[in-house]
Amino acid sequence: MTSFKAILVSKDDEGYQARMTSLSPEQLPKEPIEVAVEYSTLNYKDALAITGESPIIRHFPLVPGIDLAGLVTKSEDPKFKVGDAVMLNGWGVGESKWGGMSQRAAVRGEWLLPLPEPFSTKEAMAIGTAGYTAALCVLALKQHNIMPADGDVLVTGASGGVGSIAVNLLSNLGYRVVASTGKSSEVDWLKRQGAADVIDRTELSSSNRPLAAERWSGVVDTVGSHTLASACASTQYGGVVTACGLAQGMDFPATVAPFILRGITLVGIDSVYCSKERRFQAWDLLAKYLERTALQQLVTTIGLDEVSERAPDMLAGRLKGRIVVDVNV
Repeated sequence: MTSFKAILVSKDDEGYQARMTSLSPEQLPKEPIEVAVEYSTLNYKDALAITGESPIIRHFPLVPGIDLAGLVTKSEDPKFKVGDAVMLNGWGVGESKWGGMSQRAAVRGEWLLPLPEPFSTKEAMAIGTAGYTAALCVLALKQHNIMPADGDVLVTGASGGVGSIAVNLLSNLGYRVVASTGKSSEVDWLKRQGAADVIDRTELSSSNRPLAAERWSGVVDTVGSHTLASACASTQYGGVVTACGLAQGMDFPATVAPFILRGITLVGIDSVYCSKERRFQAWDLLAKYLERTALQQLVTTIGLDEVSERAPDMLAGRLKGRIVVDVNV
């Protein structure tokens, strides 16, 4: 291939813009491994990067896309050979390093994972950073000894990528899941993913009480701000709250009351620089407990040329589930 398609984000005298373009192999970063990308994803962070709504991208010009999956076409790393199916989540790709919204990518071996069985490259991207982050949250609940018999587990932002996969994983592990969403039209869909009950997000997003009735043994929060504070305030004694998102905001308007009066634990979840060992654990959990038929219901597939128009919809909460990008369409 003498040239390839990519989304390129630039910032210059003409302003901030993300556009489809044609690049030559010589323009790729100088890294030891090159990948023929088959699929990427559109995540919340990607939408911020593409629209310029938040300073996600550190260097310009840059190809966005925090996820990619495809086949190795060139390798100077003995751990990977030409033809290997691989995937990548995080490591600053799509932020400070060229990412996956491109037909070709140049990466380092330490960023890659072999494609986990039993997933195809498309299925791996249907899961992507969102699903892998959901799995990290579930692992944290399990490793803090939150068991199904302990009571309801709350998932906020449940119609999004992280939330919907968290609902499915937790349900398949035997937990009774309560899903919080602002989309009344998605109640039946969330119940098909495994939610036992669905509540409106306003029950959590508008409360500012330091303590509320004890409702949750565990929480997967993708929203932040008042929602996270309210979730903490209504977590039962000894419960665990995992925090992995900021869709409502980066602030945390809470008090210490839930921590010192109920002994709850707040666990921060980072997916970008998570260790390889932890990544393998998360993907193993996904392979065992995520329903592949349910995964298909979570996915909308788009081409590279649709990315820029879909990004604002994601920020506005008008999309559900996972958005997979077929870079070769």
